[in-house]
Amino acid sequence: MIHQAARDMAVAHLGEAEWEALAASHGLSGHHFIGVDYYSDADTLSLVNVISKRLSLPIDQALYEFGRFWITFAGASAYGRVLRMAGDDLESFIENLDRMHASIKSNMPLASLPSFQVLESDSRHIQVLYVSERDGLEPFVQGILSAVAERFDESVTIDYGACPDGVVFEITRIIHDA
Repeated sequence: MIHQAARDMAVAHLGEAEWEALAASHGLSGHHFIGVDYYSDADTLSLVNVISKRLSLPIDQALYEFGRFWITFAGASAYGRVLRMAGDDLESFIENLDRMHASIKSNMPLASLPSFQVLESDSRHIQVLYVSERDGLEPFVQGILSAVAERFDESVTIDYGACPDGVVFEITRIIHDA
């Protein structure tokens, strides 16, 4: 599913014909885009790197944009119902991510899914611990969190930094005075 989303993001930016030419020039064919297959991180990052170079984006920016796109893609897929049931606000959504990932893991047992824990929260901030066996996906997660905040009509800024247990995401709500 992740490769299908990357493909769809590329098509949205490039058009179908240009995507097909790009994919062919990099030896990417239909078997790289089967929805329920497991793909290694190396394969996925290679695909995102191809797309980032073609779009003239640094890889971190491409991962961020891909994370934002992922929420739209997943929301339109069979997992859309799961996303809708994950929470009624940004904080409850984040708190339910591990439960949502557990249901996905039952369908994709080879997937290495991250863990999220809300460490602190108040009306202006949410601090989230992100733990993953996979390195370098923080910009992707930042994009996901940004898109999820928008789904709940929240304006936020999101920063992150490493800590001994993983990565801490600092989500700051932008409060607009009436």
